[in-house]
Amino acid sequence: MSADLILFNGQFHTVDRENPRATAVAIKDGRFTAVGSDAEAIAEKGSSTQLIDLKGRCIIPGLNDSHLHLIRGGLNYNLELRWEGVPSLADALRMLKEQADRTPTPQWVRVVGGWNEFQFAEKRMPTLAELNQAAPDTPVFVLHLYDRALLNRAALRVAGYTRNTPNPPGGEIVRDANGEPTGMLVARPNAMILYSTLAKGPKLPLEYQINSTRQFMRELNRLGLTSAIDAGGGFQNYPDDYEVIEHLAKEQQLTIRIAYNLFTQRPKEELADFKNWTGSVKLHQGDDFLRHNGAGEMLVFSAADFEDFLEPRPDLPLTMEEELEPVVRHLVEHRWPFRLHATYDESISRMLDVFERVNRDIPFNGLPWFFDHAETITPHNIERVRALGGGIAIQDRMAFQGEYFVDRYGSKAAEKTPPIQRMLAEGVPVGAGTDATRVSSYNPWTSLYWLVSGKTVGGLALYPEGLSRETALQLFTQGSAWFSSEQGKKGQIKVGQLADLAALSADFFRVEEEAIKWIESVLTVVGGKVVYAADEFSNLAPPSVPVLPDWSPVAKVPGHWRPTSPLQAQVHQCVGPCGVHAHSHEKARLSNVPTSDFQGFWGAFGCSCFAF
Repeated sequence: MSADLILFNGQFHTVDRENPRATAVAIKDGRFTAVGSDAEAIAEKGSSTQLIDLKGRCIIPGLNDSHLHLIRGGLNYNLELRWEGVPSLADALRMLKEQADRTPTPQWVRVVGGWNEFQFAEKRMPTLAELNQAAPDTPVFVLHLYDRALLNRAALRVAGYTRNTPNPPGGEIVRDANGEPTGMLVARPNAMILYSTLAKGPKLPLEYQINSTRQFMRELNRLGLTSAIDAGGGFQNYPDDYEVIEHLAKEQQLTIRIAYNLFTQRPKEELADFKNWTGSVKLHQGDDFLRHNGAGEMLVFSAADFEDFLEPRPDLPLTMEEELEPVVRHLVEHRWPFRLHATYDESISRMLDVFERVNRDIPFNGLPWFFDHAETITPHNIERVRALGGGIAIQDRMAFQGEYFVDRYGSKAAEKTPPIQRMLAEGVPVGAGTDATRVSSYNPWTSLYWLVSGKTVGGLALYPEGLSRETALQLFTQGSAWFSSEQGKKGQIKVGQLADLAALSADFFRVEEEAIKWIESVLTVVGGKVVYAADEFSNLAPPSVPVLPDWSPVAKVPGHWRPTSPLQAQVHQCVGPCGVHAHSHEKARLSNVPTSDFQGFWGAFGCSCFAF
């Protein structure tokens, strides 16, 4: 049988130990049928086969995020201004002002996740005064990790926060000397106040939510992502908030493969939710593009130890065990895989006590289950996870919160957050991810940079050494497949597996560490079909989908910030009078880069303080 598609003249890193390198692949009916030399793949050419010359590009399996809030993120993507990767606060505020000027009443400007102050040249957050100056009339909501949110005066007004508004449980409305809200909301000890405030903002209508989700998937495809495991999330209700993703699946418009977990939303009613779902939802229902994956990451609210390293570690309620155990028993009885959010080893110890007790009565016996995050898990508890057949999905939250962790617990404690090498040595399944979109960036290359370099987005070195690039890639591909029970089906460039791959803008295995964070895909293939193409492959790109509404931030700032030249990627330290990088002109001169490149670059943010 002749191939549908042949890609040749590439440098394939297959993540297959038996056949680690190749130059070409053949694809038929969405799966790899040949992985080897150009001659071996081209031998499957037929009269209708499409051939693509990869021109020596580095090719990897499609990346798979083991923990991404894609469904919720897709519904809101077109509403959000992204500060991910933006090099200075001056740039960020300029972008915010421009968006505020474009945003119609009653919509908000929202900056939700993927950034922190350490990425900025100024090394600080925006002030409330700066937000009010940039947007005096348009509501602005800026989320900072899991710890706080900043609201300008207009947002305070529409959110209804006044001097008479009481602090909600687990949160603080910061007030001035006169008792008036300042605009700062603090999560203490959980993020409910932040999320409930964000939920007060207008939503997009269904048509625009469909467009928003498609734009988000295209952005993920641009970064080489082809699969994700959706971890549910606060205010993501099943089945209502799944209407858009199910519509796109029905219309065959998904360009990311999604395995979704069901996340309970009702404190004290969690068991009732899972009893309802195990009776109405068939495990793994769906297909290779959209399929059910089990329960979590919220199993019971009393077991949620949200990480906020600006605050002391929270002690879980004494009722946690008695509330968690019946839920776990029910899930194990019905053979439903489950995942559970856990940051601290102290919490993990108590959770494992529950799991072991259930296992004695109802053996797990190979049932897939796993912890998410596990930043401070100890070797002893890693062994307990392995004994129960569990896995650990790790995310790059330390890349965004490492500085805060070091301030509270010290640099020595930070060296094993999380202890990935020990997990792998114990034989525990490990998959990599981002936990985007409300804290970390959805950019997998930010995460891969953290895994390899051991550094935060602000440049702080957390670990004595990072992972090898081969291991990091394995965690983001083959490793993550275990967490959706799809091992052997995807994650490798291997005959019989799903034909998902990405051709990279730079060779991940050869570029300098700092350049890893700027890698993108120039050709992304899902199931043997091109879903994204750029540069020399632009003629293969699918038709673009216009952004709706036209005032959306995505129309002006399409996703993660990226430099337009290698030199611009290096310009991240010195700040001039207007906040941009004062040494950019000198670097351009010394590197023989046309100063017009920098005029265009900084001019995009309105900079005119330097004479080029």
